[in-house]
Amino acid sequence: MRTFNWVRLAAVLCCAVVFLAAGLAGLSQAQEKDWDKALADLVAAARKEGKVVVKAPPNPDARVEIPAKFRERFGITVEYLAGRSSEQAEKLRLERAAGFYTTDVLLGGIQTLSTVLYREGMLDRLKPMLIWPEAIDPSKWKNGTLPFADPDGSYVLRLFSYVDPLIYINTQHVKREELTSTRDLLHPKWKGKIAVLDPTVAGSGGNTAAQFYLQFGEGFVKQFYLQQQPAVSRDSRQIADWLARGTHPITPDASSAVERMLSDGFPIGAIYSLSDAAGSLSAGNGHLAVFSRAPHPNAARLFVNWMASREGVGLYARALMAPSTRTDVDESFLDPRKIPRPGVRYFDGAVWDYNVQQREQAQLRVKELLRR
Repeated sequence: MRTFNWVRLAAVLCCAVVFLAAGLAGLSQAQEKDWDKALADLVAAARKEGKVVVKAPPNPDARVEIPAKFRERFGITVEYLAGRSSEQAEKLRLERAAGFYTTDVLLGGIQTLSTVLYREGMLDRLKPMLIWPEAIDPSKWKNGTLPFADPDGSYVLRLFSYVDPLIYINTQHVKREELTSTRDLLHPKWKGKIAVLDPTVAGSGGNTAAQFYLQFGEGFVKQFYLQQQPAVSRDSRQIADWLARGTHPITPDASSAVERMLSDGFPIGAIYSLSDAAGSLSAGNGHLAVFSRAPHPNAARLFVNWMASREGVGLYARALMAPSTRTDVDESFLDPRKIPRPGVRYFDGAVWDYNVQQREQAQLRVKELLRR
């Protein structure tokens, strides 16, 4: 009977491991060369088109730094068209109705993307356009997958996820410990002291009311908007002025003006969570999409690959002061309260179903309640 030669088997296995490692290394090098060639070909094609036209928010840092960095990186011009997503969508409607296709890419908010652009077939599938290794690597994204927001998982990529304050207060008139739960907002001493954007119209005021309705129910909505007799305005600057002066030292309706006041040292405090409300998530203008029939298709494809990379997302996140959905983007410059905590159940205002269905239904019900 033969004795099994373990030494020989070990030698064979060692050789196999060496050959396998060499093969994988060779495959990796081949894939890297393929990627390098694909990128070079895409850059060459994009340079022939000369530019990419991007509709994006009117953020002063983003409108300067994104075009500058992209041109430095690839030698291609970014025509940055700044404006609100809703206004941009209406202009696109008119252009397309007349047979004009002028815009390649959108950096914008989920509400316009979900209820207008996606619904009306103005978008092209983004996912097949992504070829950049670090853009398509699931491990580089916080949820372990590319965070597409749309039901097809292909059209709208979510770049940001951050915690929004629930309430802003004037700290000279309201102490933080006086507001520990949502029920505290209904205390008689705050009657007439709260300011809100009009909860019966579309926009920020209606969105806040819809969120209150879905989170806390009809009873809370009626008490907050009727019993507490808040001052109502359709001008966010007016809300900010009332807050800063202390005439109405509590508001749930944030605005860029309030954020500026915070950074400028006004006596304003932001409350991110209460005992019965962990807070709400937002993505702001942190969604990326490509328009159908883009006039510069190669430049658009190059731009979205770069925007989904660490460099692109990182640049945009710093400009908008928002935490990203990537794992490798610096967040040290952010207020830690804005960064979502693992395991916490937030109300996510950037979820697709909420924007296309639940929000509108809630707003209609709020209108009915407040008419009584």
